[in-house]
Amino acid sequence: MEQGSPTSSRRGRPSATMGAMPVKDMPWWRWRSNVRSALHMLSDPTFQQECWGVGRPGYGDVTDAVYRLVEDTWLDNWSAEKYVGTIFRDSQEAALVDTAVLRVLRIMHQVGADAPVAAYLEHHGWPEAVRAAREAHIRLATNDGENPDLVPDSLEVLEAKLRAV
Repeated sequence: MEQGSPTSSRRGRPSATMGAMPVKDMPWWRWRSNVRSALHMLSDPTFQQECWGVGRPGYGDVTDAVYRLVEDTWLDNWSAEKYVGTIFRDSQEAALVDTAVLRVLRIMHQVGADAPVAAYLEHHGWPEAVRAAREAHIRLATNDGENPDLVPDSLEVLEAKLRAV
């Protein structure tokens, strides 16, 4: 996927992949939606094989998910703890997100941001990154009253949810 394409969330253009987080619930619900979308995709190995692995349109790629995880929040520069009470409900959510971010970014820096999906999925640290993303995803989804085991939404569905809010 190229930067600037309609479903890309890479730096350089505003992300259009916000979810349906209740506005009244979290002041920075758009940022939370991006983080949740990324964690959801990064935490699901079946999704990664069936969507990213075969280049299924509508879901971006692993690099897009990493950028959604950190682009507005700057979680690649500071702790999620900074956002407790805004993006994150409590320190436990923040700690789980920090762990996931660090594991995923470590791999991205080792394989390169534009590496093929297989380079991520075959990396020796990927299973641990997936586990960390899963723990964070489950905590955030559960706290939002949503089922963490649903299949991740496509970027188009996420954008439609945003427009409906």
